Amino acid sequence: MDLLTSLKISSSALNANKKKIGAINSNIANAQTTRTAEGGPYRRKEVVFGSEPARETFGDILEGELAEHAQTVHATEVISDNKPPVLKYDPTHPDANEQGYVAYPDINVMVEMADLISTQRSSEANINAMNVTKRMALKALEIGN
Repeated sequence: MDLLTSLKISSSALNANKKKIGAINSNIANAQTTRTAEGGPYRRKEVVFGSEPARETFGDILEGELAEHAQTVHATEVISDNKPPVLKYDPTHPDANEQGYVAYPDINVMVEMADLISTQRSSEANINAMNVTKRMALKALEIGN
């Protein structure tokens, strides 16, 4: 695998993680949202990742010169969770139903925070990989002098 392919793989992972962090932030911010424009409580968002071969051009695919197993990652879609809302008794709440229950999103902030930390660590690992690749390229240039 060449240096540019390595950088492309790491940057694609950073872009995908950026979308995931945005979804996690939205989930945390709306953990208590009982009313949305669509009606009902907020639905937890989740990012689905996909991969594709790390090839630049159609010629690369035909020649098969790049590593066959090198894959870039991308966020294919953002889906809404279909879990039923959590009902809490609060008859004074403006969104309470006839029985006095309010529908809250089924979002566990601790799980979201753990997912955020995991995604952050993944981003840090990709940044480190990019920095190592950059240092290798600079060392290669020094050899030529």
